[in-house]
Amino acid sequence: MNPSRTRGLYAITDAGLLPDERLTDAVAAAIRGGARLIQYRDKSHDSARRLAQATALNALCQDHDVPLIINDDVELAFAVGAAGVHLGQDDADIATARARLGPRALIGVSCYDRLDLALNAARAGADQVAFGAFFPSPTKPTEIRAPLDLLQQARAQLDLPIVAIGGITPDNAAVLLAAGADYLAVVSGVFAQPDIQIAARRYATLFA
Repeated sequence: MNPSRTRGLYAITDAGLLPDERLTDAVAAAIRGGARLIQYRDKSHDSARRLAQATALNALCQDHDVPLIINDDVELAFAVGAAGVHLGQDDADIATARARLGPRALIGVSCYDRLDLALNAARAGADQVAFGAFFPSPTKPTEIRAPLDLLQQARAQLDLPIVAIGGITPDNAAVLLAAGADYLAVVSGVFAQPDIQIAARRYATLFA
């Protein structure tokens, strides 16, 4: 699957929501529910644990033809052979990530509430741009809020997949898709739910 030409649920893991022993099963459930991209996000400094988890998730994702994206860590993405990396404002630059991961890697960039960051990322060779938070987020309650019309502006000026993130639920997501989002990036809306597969499916059906 070419992630740059798909749309759908982008499920992002959170170590605070998923005990280590549940991580792989939880991601498998999200994939069964229809997740089209998976991001491994763990801000801890336990390198051995993160390597083991990312390796297991990459094998799972490859088995299901679903790209695994590593949050922030270019070297971890390289070590496990992940499909790509997602970069924030304080992470490695796009050129460094591209040189390390190669021309086929999927490089996503957080652009928060700023179209200029997205335009710069596109010129620098990013494959995806992400905006948000669009709604109050339990994962990042103090996150910058992005206006809905930012998606419309980005859609008019960019020929890249656009990711919307931040407090997205199956009930408020329709306006984001209508405004131009290609992916709905979701953390607690999937992984904090009692039935992860059903939760993921509620988002996936929005793209049907």
